[in-house]
Amino acid sequence: MGLVKKVVPGLNAAFIDIGYEKDAFLHYLDLGPQFSSLQKYTKLVRSGKITGGRLDKFQAEKDIDKHGKIAQQLSKNQLIPVQIVKEPISTKGPRLSSELSLAGRYLVLVPFSDAVSVSKKISSSEERKRLQRLIQSIKPPGFGVIIRTVAEGKEVAELDRDLRNLFSTWQEGMNRLVKAEAREKVIGELSKTSSLLRDLLNESFDSIVVDDKKAFDEVKAYVQQIAPEKEKIVKLHTSKAKVFEQYGIEKQIKSAFGQTVSLKGGGYLIIEHTEALHVIDVNSGNKSTREENQETTAVHVNQEAAREIARQLRLRDMGGIIVVDFIDMRSQESRKLIQKTMKEAMEQDRAKHTILPLSKFGLMQITRERVRPQMNIVTKEVCPTCNGTGKISASILVTDLIEQTVEHLFVKQNEKQLVLAVHPFLHAYYTKGMFSKRFKWWWKYKRSVDLVKDSSLGITEYKFLNREGEEIDLGQKEKPVEVVMEA
Repeated sequence: MGLVKKVVPGLNAAFIDIGYEKDAFLHYLDLGPQFSSLQKYTKLVRSGKITGGRLDKFQAEKDIDKHGKIAQQLSKNQLIPVQIVKEPISTKGPRLSSELSLAGRYLVLVPFSDAVSVSKKISSSEERKRLQRLIQSIKPPGFGVIIRTVAEGKEVAELDRDLRNLFSTWQEGMNRLVKAEAREKVIGELSKTSSLLRDLLNESFDSIVVDDKKAFDEVKAYVQQIAPEKEKIVKLHTSKAKVFEQYGIEKQIKSAFGQTVSLKGGGYLIIEHTEALHVIDVNSGNKSTREENQETTAVHVNQEAAREIARQLRLRDMGGIIVVDFIDMRSQESRKLIQKTMKEAMEQDRAKHTILPLSKFGLMQITRERVRPQMNIVTKEVCPTCNGTGKISASILVTDLIEQTVEHLFVKQNEKQLVLAVHPFLHAYYTKGMFSKRFKWWWKYKRSVDLVKDSSLGITEYKFLNREGEEIDLGQKEKPVEVVMEA
């Protein structure tokens, strides 16, 4: 429930307190046509005159004027139901809507509407009619339904189960609404993990690996609910190595999120971010020596770059304005081909987007819906000791520190078993040869030290874990005398 903090006629909007550090933004157009019905229904539920979340006996109000003013509908300190439609980004608070909807795997439930609409991506007219007739016969009165693309070809039992789950969620929310206070959540969205599975899980999945027991239980229960035949593919990661490390994902992330992105054909992209927009520069690299003429080289590199750019936009969730500087092409046909390639590559992008034709300078402008903050992963490592100052302790001394810590944990703290997580370079140093450092520790202390690689650590960083997998707090480790070197 949101509390109206300020009504701003000049913006035709209001700022709503929903418990976030910054007030959320609600524009008049986001109130929805049925805002009067929502307000009336909320009052009846909170007064106990309507129970169970049903709408069959509710008399809906007339739709509000789409050209109306915010002050006609809202006043300061008014309590209203709202739904977050856009996460807070940078200095902006969340964006809200009072046009409520509940998303399921196959369907979206819309209260105070009787319409049944089908995703435009379902192209078969027969399938569209089948789904509309089916949903019209099973939906609860007073509710509208949007049929999602993944519902294509699904049987009535699966769709009915999804619809029942959504209606049950609505009923539970209406029961909480009776005593809900300002800033209190009435209906919560699924966790990020479950919502991803809801949208992406299909027949191609053969394994889902989770490294957290609580998340594992949640994922398994959710998969059992939406796709019981897939329950067995959910697995708990129990290895001592981090899940991203074991499956090579850590390295993929660092290579994919860098400023420079290599293309298979020899070219590369340079991706820069500014406050106003994102800029992507396409370069031919060593590709330029392989083709017969410059135009052919430019077209081939630009086509490959267009497909990779579409992937990077989804991967990094880049939103707003994106300007792409493709390699110059003289032919108008070539420029049209690149625009066509980009549109085809972005067809599977679920975010709303617009792609403009290339200018004569080879620039393409793309707008992409910004729903949440851009994914930004730091891929350039700063020295963990100097933090970028240019002065570090001699890296060779890290082995002495580790040696001292092993002795301290085994002798003074009487640990029975240790796990040491280190950078892959240090891992190789401690495990190479028959009489490795690890073997010498076992020979000296008669206790084992298991070494695991962790490429997220700097070369002079390390972590000790006990046999329960919990990190050991080393406190203020006694440091050897520093030998300062200029980087």
